[in-house]
Amino acid sequence: VQLQASGGGLVQAGGSLRLSCAASGRTLRRYIMGWFRQAPGKEREFVAAISWSGVSTYYADSVKGRFTISRDNAKNTVYLQMNSLKPEDTAVYYCAVNSGSHYSDPNEYAYWGQGTQVTVSS
Repeated sequence: VQLQASGGGLVQAGGSLRLSCAASGRTLRRYIMGWFRQAPGKEREFVAAISWSGVSTYYADSVKGRFTISRDNAKNTVYLQMNSLKPEDTAVYYCAVNSGSHYSDPNEYAYWGQGTQVTVSS
């Protein structure tokens, strides 16, 4: 599976960005998909995840109410809509394919995209 994340950039605090993660090589239809982020000097942290059907979504407390994860299985793509961005959201954002059952544990994810940089200025 190859994952291609895009949509990152520089935005002012309070602004919005929409990240996309397009997969090739395998259908994502039956997999939980997740977004993680990693800021300089910090460990990779869970941001959001979505069940294979899209019915169930999960969020880190720090982004709940501001970020929305969604997926389009027909397009083999997962999205992360980020609103009301804060400087502390600055990080490289990664999408990943879950091969286990624990949606917030990065060790449960088998495939990772290359990451897309999000920078939020104050």
